Amino acid sequence: MSSTPDNTTQASATAPAQPDLETQLASSSLSETPDASLAPISTSELLSQTEDEDEDADANEDENEDNGAIQYPGTVVPDPRIDEIDADIDLTRDTDPDSEYLDLIHLKIHSMEDLGLSRFRKLQSLCLRQNLILSMAAVAELPADLEELDLYDNRINHISSAVNNLTKLKNLDLSFNKIKNIKNIDRLVDLENLYFVQNKISEIKNLSTLKKLKNLELGGNRVAEILPEMLELPALEQLWLGKNKIARFQNLDALANLRVLSIQSNRLTKIEGLDKLVNLEELYLSHNGISKIENLENNTKLTVLDVTSNRISKLENLSHLAELTDFWCSYNQVSSFDEISKQLGGLKELDTVYFEGNPVQLTNPTAYRRKLRLCLGESLAKIDATYVKA
Repeated sequence: MSSTPDNTTQASATAPAQPDLETQLASSSLSETPDASLAPISTSELLSQTEDEDEDADANEDENEDNGAIQYPGTVVPDPRIDEIDADIDLTRDTDPDSEYLDLIHLKIHSMEDLGLSRFRKLQSLCLRQNLILSMAAVAELPADLEELDLYDNRINHISSAVNNLTKLKNLDLSFNKIKNIKNIDRLVDLENLYFVQNKISEIKNLSTLKKLKNLELGGNRVAEILPEMLELPALEQLWLGKNKIARFQNLDALANLRVLSIQSNRLTKIEGLDKLVNLEELYLSHNGISKIENLENNTKLTVLDVTSNRISKLENLSHLAELTDFWCSYNQVSSFDEISKQLGGLKELDTVYFEGNPVQLTNPTAYRRKLRLCLGESLAKIDATYVKA
């Protein structure tokens, strides 16, 4: 039998006599140690471990014991009916292959490939909103005469070349993804509505062949300039460019059919370049740096003009807008009721105005609404989202 190290022997020789239980525990530990060079575990540690083991055993016994205790509010009760999400491959297994419409929304789908889309040869519309799809490659399995493809709110960062095979597509929604480049859609010549809201796009490009496009939404991207590409879209009726980095109106002259233009929350400082947009009905310019209302002489069909949160201190160049129904001018620097009366008082269709947050409201909080009613015509129905009392 090998001897223990000197320090252990020395400690044993000088240690006082231990109670029987402690002596048995200590000797048992030493005898079970395969390597005598290891220092023995102290008696206090052994006792502590033994007590912990006893407590764990007691706890397990308590957990396993069915004592009929009442379950009070707040007690966690295991749910025997666990909800499980079907695998992607199971989501379409029982769907009629002759279906024309297929909606699979908010189902945590990762793979379009697993959906077996090639079975649906009569499909006209496919909606896969709010899933976890990374790739569009499986659109190659879709029928060429598909008219609507909706992949809103997924994780797609690339438009697959297979999309170009869907030449009958009329509506394509790729909003709320991670796309950086507009591409592989130039053959979609029947496309009417195209949505790229909230992506990472910095250039408006590769759209010149989409001669039937009526609605283009690019809000919430990184666009800094309206490129000449826009001149190639004569059928466009709605253009949404809010929350980008655009500093100037430009390359809009060819959009004679444009009815709605939204460039909210950009970097505009001047209203210009809109004189050819003679059919424009709604113009949204809120949250920019515009200091003057001007250059709207040819936009006589305007019904809605939004200049909220700019730097406008004077109302001018509005009295000719005879069809205007809504004028939104909150949070500017307008201070004159006389200007309001002169510019808006003669507009027979004016229904709604917003002037809250301007000096006319801040310095006249009690008389503000009454004065506006005196300044404006009988058609006025709402002031700052509140109906005018008869």
